[in-house]
This record gives sequence, C-alpha cells and structure tokens, in this order.
Amino acid sequence: MTATTTGGKSLARHERISGMLFIAPWLIGFLIFSLGPMAGSFYLSLCKYDLHSLEWVGAENYRRLLTSDALFWRALQNTVIYVLFAVPLGLAGSLIIAILLNQNVRGQRFFRTCFYLPSLVPAVASSLLWLWVLNSENGLLNYGLTWIGVPHRLCPRWLEDPAWTLPAFILMSLWGIGGARMIIFLAGLQGISESYYEAATIDGASNLQKFGHITLPLLSPTIFFNLILGIIGSFQVFTSAYVMTSGGPGNASLFYVLYLFRNAFEYFKLGKASALAWILFAVLLGFTLIQFQNARKWVHYEGGND
Repeated sequence: MTATTTGGKSLARHERISGMLFIAPWLIGFLIFSLGPMAGSFYLSLCKYDLHSLEWVGAENYRRLLTSDALFWRALQNTVIYVLFAVPLGLAGSLIIAILLNQNVRGQRFFRTCFYLPSLVPAVASSLLWLWVLNSENGLLNYGLTWIGVPHRLCPRWLEDPAWTLPAFILMSLWGIGGARMIIFLAGLQGISESYYEAATIDGASNLQKFGHITLPLLSPTIFFNLILGIIGSFQVFTSAYVMTSGGPGNASLFYVLYLFRNAFEYFKLGKASALAWILFAVLLGFTLIQFQNARKWVHYEGGND
C-alpha cells in the first residue's frame, strides 16, 4: 500500500468524522425531539392511558375509532370536505394573484407587500377578526350582501347554521392566499424564461394560449409543491375552529385535529389521541403517495421527468 493511498484513506476518514460532527447537533435534536416522541406516541397509541394508569390494549384504540366512534368519522368527513374545496381554491387564488403581481407595473413592490401582509397576522387574531366579518347580525360580509340587494333575512347565518359553517371556514381559508404559496408561485413565474413567450408571440399565440401551453406546464412543479403543502396544511386546520366555534354548531366544524386535541387535553385520553395522530399520519402519507404517483402524468420539468 502506497503512502498516497494511505493518505487518501486517512483524509476520507477525517472528512467522514468531520461531517458527522457537523450534523451531530441536528441528529441529536432529531432523535430526542422528533424520532423519540414519535416512537413514544406510537407506543401510547397501543395503550389505554389517562395520566393515571397505563394499560396495554394493542390495536383496540384503532379498532374503536374505525368501527364505533361516530365523532371520528364526522371529524374526518368535515376535514376532507374542507381540503377538497380549500386547497383548489387556495391554489387558484394564489396563482392568479402571483400572475397579477408578476406584471411590470408601477407600484409593484407596494402591491406585493399589501397582498402578503394578511398572512403575517397571527392565527388567533385573524380568527377574532373573522368572527366579526362572519357575524350574522352586524358582520361585514352580510352587510355587503344587504348592500347589493340581498334581504337580511336571506343572508347566511355563517357560524350559527350547520349548513353554512363549513363554507364559512372554506371562505376564511382564502384569507392567506397572498402568503407563502403566492410567493412560491411568484418565484416559479420569474424562473420561466422570456424567450418562450417571445417565440410564442412570433408564432401568433394569444395570451390564453401562452398561459395554457407555456406557463402552466413550466409551472407544474411549483403547483405540485404547493399542492402537497396545501393538503398537509389543510388537514391540520385547528386554530380557527378552536377559537371561533369550538367545533360547533352541531359538530359542523369539528375538524380532525380539533378532535385529536380534545381527546388529548380535555378528555385526557392520550392513548386514543395518539392513535388519532397516527391515523392522520397514514392518511397524509396516502394522499401524498397518490399525488406523487399522479404527478408523472401532469408535472413537467424542463430537463425531463427522469
């Protein structure tokens, strides 16, 4: 073995050790604060635990949730309906705003700031604000409806009528369309080369054709990224329902994470709450895998999909 070979192996070993030392703080934090609690949560999901006694019950928590817990299915149904409407509307709204803010107009920075500011409002503060907006008697939304000619008696009782509660939360979700998703769309739009549009203009393409054949295909990776984050975030809706309605009226706004929170910190059924958390993990993992599978059909990368 030559000195050069020995020196190379020594250098490689030194680099590996240095690399492990650099990532050690993150690795230790991950083991203690992420992986450890996840393992503990999974163990608790197989137990009956109420802070006083710990009893191993196996898969009983999962069986009861899936077969005999009506509130579990109601919370899951409410959340899935919310996701099915809030995510597409949020994506479309964020994309439209990003396209508008990508135009080279006077005051561009001012408009971008104005659209982004609402996303900085704390969740509790925005929930209290929307309590006023959605108030059926003197709220801003119903006032606007009466101003355009809708009789007051026909205005929705947003947070009091179970039929209108979910639509109210879906409407409220649009409050944040000018936030992070809009910024990501804006970055994606600015990453599209102007040469594509110039070539399309020479060929006589209309603005609608440019959008359909250039913007959307080249923006599809960004849309896919926002879609995944939107689904994960919408499944975890909690603060607004907790602050505004506490799951009412008639469990119309009992979202999944709110039901999990109640079991953990109001009923102290920590084993059941842990099982709820792992079911949510499985649902999100399933949705994500389905989206990755379907992405091959509509997500296009400039360098190819392979």
